[in-house]
Amino acid sequence: MTKIISTHSYRGGTGKSNLTANLAAGLALRGHRVGIVDTDIQSPGIHTLFKVDPHAVHFTLNDYLWGRCGVAEAALDVTGGVVDETGAVVVPEGGKVFLVPSSIKTGEIARILKEKYDVEDLNTGFQELCAQLDLDYLMIDTHPGVNEETLLSIAISDTLMLILRPDIQDYQGTAVTLELARKLEVPQLLLVVNKALESFDFKDLAQRVFTSYRTPVAAVLPLSHDLIRIGSTGLVRTLHPKHAFAEGVEAILDMIEH
Repeated sequence: MTKIISTHSYRGGTGKSNLTANLAAGLALRGHRVGIVDTDIQSPGIHTLFKVDPHAVHFTLNDYLWGRCGVAEAALDVTGGVVDETGAVVVPEGGKVFLVPSSIKTGEIARILKEKYDVEDLNTGFQELCAQLDLDYLMIDTHPGVNEETLLSIAISDTLMLILRPDIQDYQGTAVTLELARKLEVPQLLLVVNKALESFDFKDLAQRVFTSYRTPVAAVLPLSHDLIRIGSTGLVRTLHPKHAFAEGVEAILDMIEH
């Protein structure tokens, strides 16, 4: 049975999509078949981390929601984008990463905003994707904030991972989302503190966040010059596997798997 993991943040700019991509790559490195759906339709971007040329994409999540294709037809095999610093693909046999991207075309983003879509179609698409691609894990990269799509993603998740920065606005927004998730009885709730300055005491920060929310803190991830330099051009997990960020990704995966 596919395990569904939603990654969410109350505000934008937390590094949610970057972390989602690195987690998916990490699961594939462990031999799992992983799907990612970029439901951040208003500001998609996870495809760049897997070096997908958006002009070569035939179908997107938008096309599925408008009835132009099946959801599996919009899924790209991006396993070849999980590479090390030499450019070699590092995923072992059996591991796979599939991505259902959202459209980056201005007109199609505007149409979604104007006409909306049936959220139930999204739920159906998740289930069909899991079955048709025989996925071990499905990762849903959500749109920041709280809306109908977010509530659906939270409600069907086995794991909800909330990404926050060490910032008062993120703290308050995370409390709101956690309250919703608890009412929806999500089986596993995890917090990830991202973009912490390297001068911070990470253990102390993790303890303070746990004390505030009474929710496990899976990792505190650093903001460093290396991460800024890489940006959205690749996956830190495979480009720099000994980096503190990559090690944090592995710690999160341990909690998800076990």
